[in-house]
Amino acid sequence: MPPTRNDEALLLLEDGSLFRGRAVAPGTRFGEVVFNTAMTGYQEVLTDPSYRGQIVVMTQPHIGNYGVDAAVAESDRPRVEGFVARRFTAEPSNYTSEEGLPGYLARHGIPALDGIDTRAVVRRLRERGALKGVLTSERSDVERLLAEVRDFPDMAGRALVDDVTPAAERVIPAEGERRVRLAVWDFGCKANILRELAARGAELHVLPASTPASRAAELGVDGVVLSNGPGDPEPLTAVIATVRELVESGVPTFGICLGHQLLGLAMGGRTFKLKFGHHGGNQPVVDLASRRVAITSQNHGFALDPESLPARCRVSEINLNDGTVEGIEVTDRPAFSVQYHPEAAPGPHDAEPLFRRFLASIPAWRSGEPAAK
Repeated sequence: MPPTRNDEALLLLEDGSLFRGRAVAPGTRFGEVVFNTAMTGYQEVLTDPSYRGQIVVMTQPHIGNYGVDAAVAESDRPRVEGFVARRFTAEPSNYTSEEGLPGYLARHGIPALDGIDTRAVVRRLRERGALKGVLTSERSDVERLLAEVRDFPDMAGRALVDDVTPAAERVIPAEGERRVRLAVWDFGCKANILRELAARGAELHVLPASTPASRAAELGVDGVVLSNGPGDPEPLTAVIATVRELVESGVPTFGICLGHQLLGLAMGGRTFKLKFGHHGGNQPVVDLASRRVAITSQNHGFALDPESLPARCRVSEINLNDGTVEGIEVTDRPAFSVQYHPEAAPGPHDAEPLFRRFLASIPAWRSGEPAAK
């Protein structure tokens, strides 16, 4: 059954498109409006720090069917600015559910809206590209709201990592016997990345984004992981310099999503903003060496420009939908990265072997032998 709340809410886009519906959770938030094509995993979407600054519209029409379970959250709270679906479920049906989705959103102050034609919203975003917008249950002054939306900062140029990076270093022990010690530069790291690494015997030192490269040597780590995160990577000049220093030191380095973009920038490349980004669990990616195709989970609005990459950076994977760069390798250092999420959560698990590949490269680095690609 739908939520019982009947207050009106609206979604207003910067091009003047107005969608009126029902307030599922109250509030007012501005942000970039994007759509996500995942059919399940809405809680993982909500709690992914990469969604900082964005209002998310789900293409799956029924959201909230199985409620909320803290065990599958990707961070400690919802990170989206607002949440939109065709219909939210107020009474979930699942034995793991701890509370309904509308109550969870309201408790965390995340405005939510349903009862609108989400297909029309998605068509508009697909045609026009990601647009700034406002989701509100508190205001109805459309003309003034539209002016505020248009004055709201564009996502291009916004450095949002400081909003989600941890304030202090923490240690996550390996599950079972410790095989390696890794430093994770946390730009908004999803919990499942850490779970996947710890499950494979990695002791993790999770570091704030501002941590200097020298900390890796102080800790005596065997490798470095550059995590996912929100916003535009190009303004993160200090972080880019840190990544460059890490790579040049020769420590094995693995970048994921924002970490992939930062690796490319550190090597001298450039990024550009995608029209409407990749958000969902059905993005096909081909490995250019093996010709194997993986269906991947993705959440990003920027991509590396392949023409800007230096000769020492080899494009290893591309997206079969639009040809954008999905992976790079630094040919003279043990460093590689992918634009997608090998940890899934939500999404397919086709890319999980990347964690094994990264960890397998570490013994070769220790022995001074070239790592297998």
